[in-house]
Amino acid sequence: MTTAGIDAVEIRTGNLKLDLAETFAPEKDEDPAKYTKGLGLHASSFPDAYEDIVTMGANAAKRLMDRKGLEPEDIGRIDVATESAFDHSKPVSTYIAGCLEDVYDDDFHHANKGERKFACVAGTQAIDDAVNWIQAGKNRGRAALVIATDTALYARGDSGEATQGAGAVAMLIDEDPDLVSVDPVQGFGSADETDFLKPNQQFPSVDGKRSMQVYLARMREAMMDVESQRDLHPDDFAVVPFHIPFPGMVRKGAALGFRHISRGTDVEEELAEEIGMQPRLEDFEDEEAYRDALSAYTDDLTETDRYREWYDKTVEPTLGISRYVGNWYTGSVHLARASALREARSNGRNLDEQKLLVCSYGSGAQAEIHVETVQPGWEEEIAALNVEEQLRDRYDLTFEEYEQIHDVHNYDESTDIDAFTTPEEEFVFDGWGRMGERKYTYVE
Repeated sequence: MTTAGIDAVEIRTGNLKLDLAETFAPEKDEDPAKYTKGLGLHASSFPDAYEDIVTMGANAAKRLMDRKGLEPEDIGRIDVATESAFDHSKPVSTYIAGCLEDVYDDDFHHANKGERKFACVAGTQAIDDAVNWIQAGKNRGRAALVIATDTALYARGDSGEATQGAGAVAMLIDEDPDLVSVDPVQGFGSADETDFLKPNQQFPSVDGKRSMQVYLARMREAMMDVESQRDLHPDDFAVVPFHIPFPGMVRKGAALGFRHISRGTDVEEELAEEIGMQPRLEDFEDEEAYRDALSAYTDDLTETDRYREWYDKTVEPTLGISRYVGNWYTGSVHLARASALREARSNGRNLDEQKLLVCSYGSGAQAEIHVETVQPGWEEEIAALNVEEQLRDRYDLTFEEYEQIHDVHNYDESTDIDAFTTPEEEFVFDGWGRMGERKYTYVE
């Protein structure tokens, strides 16, 4: 079978920043620690008045193509994953392709284009589609562009407001990739749920408590599906990237995952001396008592040195970027992967041929867990990212400015304000066309 996976990645943040501790918390009369320690977030990334999901996606894709020396003829498909689309018919991929065609001498007329929607898991689904397309031999030597782009906005005053974020992750999916190969092993957990949804509305309706339960339940099912194909052990994986609605949620997912894959292994036996063996359903009279015992065991587990060492090595490094940009919906888990590889390179950690256990999730609800193998060219690819520069150069919003920019990107408002930053060498939103479509141009 042809080896396929992510050959290169580029990240594009929104050009604006909202500091949660210094700017957001005081206006809400809240302790900053509620955000920095509870949610695990320090700042959110926002799009300026001339930015949206198209500009962020196109800017990430252009930098990726330029860096890899690619032309449109090298790309056989463009798949965009988003839950922030503004058109119910015309896919975002066509807008992005149109932007790119304005700066290249060729076009994408022979590239297949589409838009994937399944909440935050859609970016991973689009990677699956591209890998399958390559391994089926339909690519004719060409690569695929997968772009996850979102503006994760909540209604003002909503409990999820502090988790907002905006940005794009562009990934080149190709044969013999330089970053990670996608292994055949993958597992799914899926069910019809109403934990988070947007029925004909821009801002989500969220059942927060239910959403946490569904997230963990679908992850557990996906893990069991993986286990039906291969044995799992906590030490098998160098990095475990999760979907990150906010880092605090990942802590719960990671504890569940570690407990599950250590069950029946030498790790469980090692921990038994400290916290006992994991509860088994057959030892309890009813499921409620079993669940209570399992919850208590998990709490004890997270206090052990063995778990903390595993978490600090495999999960904590995935959170570095997300802490300062918020939730990017479809791009979230792909930020997590890039963040971990970036930190590994910074610390001189050799990940060649090491395994990743990628845990994606989308409300509604579906989890996918799959295995990836880090390729020897990963360090060069990660070194090419300029995300630190982007984070540093963002415009720091006051709370009043945040309210203004939130209204600009609220489809129900008609707010018109001057941009806070000056675009340079990037695609920008440039008004409306004759049929109500959005128009774009490239600013030198």
